[in-house]
Amino acid sequence: MSKPTLFEKIDFLFFGHLINFLYPEYYRQKYGYQKYYLLFFHFWIPQKLLRLNPKANWPVHFTSKIISPNKIKKGVLCDPGDNPNVYIQANNGLIIGNNVGFGAGSKVISANHSHTNHSKHTKTPPITIGNNVFIGANSVLLPGIKIGNNVVIGAGSIVSKNIPSNSVSVGNPCKVIKENAAYEEDIYNVDFNKKPKNKFD
Repeated sequence: MSKPTLFEKIDFLFFGHLINFLYPEYYRQKYGYQKYYLLFFHFWIPQKLLRLNPKANWPVHFTSKIISPNKIKKGVLCDPGDNPNVYIQANNGLIIGNNVGFGAGSKVISANHSHTNHSKHTKTPPITIGNNVFIGANSVLLPGIKIGNNVVIGAGSIVSKNIPSNSVSVGNPCKVIKENAAYEEDIYNVDFNKKPKNKFD
């Protein structure tokens, strides 16, 4: 990574420490990712003061919706809902690895309504997503599915069954179309905004 600019250093000095305090589950590159003052004014103010997704302990875009954030377990370099129009319903649980991105408009549905009683949700295992995964824009993940490591889900896909590691998968229903190349970035060398609680479990 290139040397941080003076502005980036000042931004971290004034707003970065504040963001680290306000978002206890926010772990990203210290410099060169998102400007900290923008996180404060564009994310924290609508999220916490205007009460849009106030219980999520990471940045969530004001147009996105996170249901049951307390049932989401996530790694570093991962902030579900930080892109516009993302909907995540984690009633049955959502386990997300490290370095996972959700494209704009993506949907994660961990629990369906019961077909015989719409006021209740069916019980299924949590959705599980591995490390180094990108979910393309307007994709939908359905209850109980598992996505392996190093996976790309193409835009507009409907994931109703498990997706194996090291694959590129697309479509409705989502299917593997080719093997994904080995992931190159080494997150062990990332200079984080703060020390992760657990070193990439």
